[in-house]
Amino acid sequence: MNTKDPRAALTALIAALERHFDVIAATNGEDEDQLDVATERLSLAFENYDDALFDAYNVATPFIIFDDDEDDYDEDDDFDDFDDLDLDDDDDYDDED
Repeated sequence: MNTKDPRAALTALIAALERHFDVIAATNGEDEDQLDVATERLSLAFENYDDALFDAYNVATPFIIFDDDEDDYDEDDDFDDFDDLDLDDDDDYDDED
């Protein structure tokens, strides 16, 4: 469902959230096929809502949907440069004798 009416898109988003929750609650999150379908529909409903909201009011939601490619992100990548820093202050100052 691709709608430009933000209210209708919001209603569809709420329904997708409820369906996503229902699948998780009913299967304890163990039915990956149903969960994948519900997750995809939730993502699409959110995207449609975000687009409709922006088209109607020039305002976006504060949320970002990440692609599967971004799941490959390694959290340690942010700290690779930190390991290279010299945090030993002893070498930075001359003796004040």
